[in-house]
Amino acid sequence: MNLLVIGSGGREHALVWKLAQSPHVTRMWCGPGNAGIQQEQTEKTKRPVECVNIGAEDLPKLLAFAQEKKPDLTVVGPDNPLALGIVDLFQKNGLRIWGPNRKAVQFESSKAFSQRFMEKYGIPTAAAGTFSDANEAKKFGAKFGGKCAVKVDGLALGKGVLICSSEGEVNKAIDDILVNKAFGEAGSRVVIQEFLEGIEISLHALCDGKTAKLFPTSQDHKRALNGDEGLNTGGMGAYSPAPFLSEAKLADASRAILDPWRRGCAAEGIDFRGIIYPGVMLTKTGPRVLEFNARFGDPETQVYLTRLENDLVELLDASANGTLDKFELRWSPLASVCVVMASGGYPRSYAKGKPIRGLPEAARLSNVKVFHAGSVRAGEQIVTSGGRVLGVTAWGKDLRGARDAAYAAAEKLHFDGAHFRRDIAAKAVG
Repeated sequence: MNLLVIGSGGREHALVWKLAQSPHVTRMWCGPGNAGIQQEQTEKTKRPVECVNIGAEDLPKLLAFAQEKKPDLTVVGPDNPLALGIVDLFQKNGLRIWGPNRKAVQFESSKAFSQRFMEKYGIPTAAAGTFSDANEAKKFGAKFGGKCAVKVDGLALGKGVLICSSEGEVNKAIDDILVNKAFGEAGSRVVIQEFLEGIEISLHALCDGKTAKLFPTSQDHKRALNGDEGLNTGGMGAYSPAPFLSEAKLADASRAILDPWRRGCAAEGIDFRGIIYPGVMLTKTGPRVLEFNARFGDPETQVYLTRLENDLVELLDASANGTLDKFELRWSPLASVCVVMASGGYPRSYAKGKPIRGLPEAARLSNVKVFHAGSVRAGEQIVTSGGRVLGVTAWGKDLRGARDAAYAAAEKLHFDGAHFRRDIAAKAVG
């Protein structure tokens, strides 16, 4: 099979790395890719993965490329091209593609849609309201005494959730989004959601329109700084498994969340083929869904795919074909930890073009994989090109060993302004 992967982040590097291991794959392209993806090769043919200079949101050029190269399957990583309708476009032109179509991706592209859906089909979630008028939004926020989450309705690169603890913070967040248009058109509406206390985990399930196969637990770290302080980011690290749900409790959560979700999809005529990823808060009264995502998490993908024992090509092919019921997901008993190294200033403004040192040294470590997220090749050097630059991932027999290995690898890597959290997986191992 020939594959085209769309995207350029750490999630896409992990997807390329895992897909390239399949004996089914003879050739692979990635648009636009990154410096780490350029270094991967297919296991079967030892052919380098070819990065093509086409942006993930440039749908006309991606379509033209796919029509020329005729990949057997296109795999979409990021949320934006999905929301723009790349799946519908490719299918209309007779091309096989993996990911949810435009109707299905509304679970992520509109928080208002997913909130209504959860309320309609009895999926446990937080009390919430949706507003386009700032004054009405502020009145609703005041009901929670200012303790709530203010969410941008549309896509905002993982940064559209503002956690507030006072009425002043709520009012400022609402003004920033609705009045000052800090998030552009994505912020034409806000969803205000009661603040839920507990431990947040990431659940993922692979779907084929009928069947949903649940992944093991993982936990992301959204805040920029240690101790869950600082601004929200796209994710500063992740680990799997997360020890807060037993197998029995995970099955209970699946029944409470995925069963009514599937029933709702059937009732609404939503043919969901891809990854559904609910962010879940484990409260004293049980699991509650904070929001849905309609693609692999980043950096959860990095820890999941280092544990997955199945051939990923076969799974994605079955997801696209509607034959996922024939597969059982197999997972390594090893634990995996990913530490994200970010540019100075991230998630605010940051400089680019900083040379990255230590990559060969880190690559020599056993049970370690450095996934690139924001990197490009500049002559003989690999330099930074994004906010999240590297996802340093390691695996071991337990979380403590995997975490220590990931941090040992991160210490070998350097670029000016680099910063990373020192407490990834601390909630699990102390």
